[in-house]
Amino acid sequence: MYIVAVIALVVLGVFTWWGLRVKVGESKLNLTRDEPHFPEVSGFNLMREEFVFPRDFQGDYNLVIIPFQQVQQRDVNTWIPAAQELERTIPGLVYYELPTIYQLPTLSRTFINEGMRAGIPDQTARERTITFYLDKELFKKALGITTEETIQIFLIDRQGNILWQEDGLFSVEKNQSLIDQLNQLQ
Repeated sequence: MYIVAVIALVVLGVFTWWGLRVKVGESKLNLTRDEPHFPEVSGFNLMREEFVFPRDFQGDYNLVIIPFQQVQQRDVNTWIPAAQELERTIPGLVYYELPTIYQLPTLSRTFINEGMRAGIPDQTARERTITFYLDKELFKKALGITTEETIQIFLIDRQGNILWQEDGLFSVEKNQSLIDQLNQLQ
């Protein structure tokens, strides 16, 4: 029994040390305007790098896919091939996946992010998946989101302005609407 307790303490110690070493910080959220916009918000990607948006958006136009539940990853995946193609063909467009989760303790955030990291071997996907742990109600309010039942897709400029918005599964019609909007902007 003594040996089992010692092993349990060692395992707990290792997990605590690991969790603190790769710690994922809590997101900071700052609403900068009253009208719908992409607020100032921080998060960590699956490469453990911190980003603050909209400052760190890399594109002139940023296609942002926001899931609120793990089960919605299937819906996100319906958009990824089109997002990759648009990024290849439209200069200045970059896409991101921004899973949005309630505020959680440090070890929980780290466990979730490291689990996603382990499940996503693609380097670009790891770099572009930035998780937000925040007050979801305030975040949704800033963007004008009324439901978490479907994924949300936005086209955002570097200042956080919403240029186009859609929700749900990919469709040819939604993609064409996005392409039409991008053509108008260029």
